[in-house]
Amino acid sequence: MKTVHENGIFNGNVLVSQNNNVIYHASLGFADATKTTPLTDDYRFHLGSITKEFSGVALLQLEEQGKLKLSDPVSTFIPELPQWAKEVTIKDLLQYTSGIPNVNWKKIKNDTDIFNDLLLIDKLSFKPGTEYDYNNNNLFLRQFIIQRITGMPYKTYIQKFIFQPLKMNATLMTPFENEKNMAKGFNNQWVQDPVELPITGGTYTTTTDLLKWANSLHTKKVVNKNSLYKLGQSFNIADSQSALGNTKFENKELTEHSHDGRAGNFEALLFSDLKSKITIILLCNNYNGKLSDISEAILAILKNEKFTFPQK
Repeated sequence: MKTVHENGIFNGNVLVSQNNNVIYHASLGFADATKTTPLTDDYRFHLGSITKEFSGVALLQLEEQGKLKLSDPVSTFIPELPQWAKEVTIKDLLQYTSGIPNVNWKKIKNDTDIFNDLLLIDKLSFKPGTEYDYNNNNLFLRQFIIQRITGMPYKTYIQKFIFQPLKMNATLMTPFENEKNMAKGFNNQWVQDPVELPITGGTYTTTTDLLKWANSLHTKKVVNKNSLYKLGQSFNIADSQSALGNTKFENKELTEHSHDGRAGNFEALLFSDLKSKITIILLCNNYNGKLSDISEAILAILKNEKFTFPQK
């Protein structure tokens, strides 16, 4: 890890757990582009797309409580949406097979803009369930449905039924203001990322809290075995992602879970090999696109296999 940091391809925090023990935990580099504040274990990083796991789990929690079925159309919960909402199911939102066009980022500034834009969509890109398109309107619709069913803001639900029970006390969901120990993203020219839009659902967390999440998910503390299996299913084409990113199952038992995320110059990777009881967490605030290479090298070291140092 020191080598990849010195080579300029990793600035962030790393945690490696084996047999339910943290065997390596380190902070390498700076908290922001000023190069004045060294990172510590307490720093929180943006998870990018790993945050999609929380809305997926929340929907399965609600299904376990009998408040929805994955086969329910979106229109059941948000009847004012156009006709297409009768065709799109919650399962489509989880597996990115809805056919809903992507967010129009040029005109979106907040949650209200996102919802109003959904109201303006007049037709789908394809018939739901027939193709795959990984885009964030699926995610935002999940969040709006959770709000409608529970009668509380999405962020409040996640805080109350996921973060607090799992003691993920350092974890924050956007939007928020003036919090301490927040890493800031920057590029290789040491230019800091612009301020984030006040949109709900982005998650900032520490390596320790993300380990709590992975362990609780894998031991069925947040949803049951059947729900975990449903969350891990993806559309049947190469490189399609499930609500949990990439998963492998044997006899409906999860054996591998890998999810990466990116937001601006933040980059995150969660990898768990459940058979070997290894979890690797890499949280980075300076994008170089090398986290999977680093994770593969760490895994090879732990399995006494040959590895190569990731190169810039």
